[in-house]
Amino acid sequence: MVDKKSRVKDAVTREYTINLHKRLHKITFKKRAPKAIKEIKKFASKHMRTSDVRVDVKLNKAVWSRGIRNVPTKLRIQISRKRNDDEDAKEDMYSYVTVADDQQFKGKNTEVVDA
Repeated sequence: MVDKKSRVKDAVTREYTINLHKRLHKITFKKRAPKAIKEIKKFASKHMRTSDVRVDVKLNKAVWSRGIRNVPTKLRIQISRKRNDDEDAKEDMYSYVTVADDQQFKGKNTEVVDA
């Protein structure tokens, strides 16, 4: 059986569908897009077990594509847990979140892209 500690240390890439609609319910219009970015970071931190989460420019543009108020209800995102090359970093792994190539949601579950 594989030890849980060793699984957390592995570099892995997974695709998720994140429902932003339920995370932004009852949020003021002018705070919706910034709150969506914070919720994506929180989601990635929880699923990849890293406190250092970095957001890709393409993902940021996808969230802000319809303005600050009209954030997409769902997004297909790709989260990669990578090894941190910086010597003075607090953690040895970080998460890199980008928008997935395929934005179709029907019948898609969490997929391991690269293990």
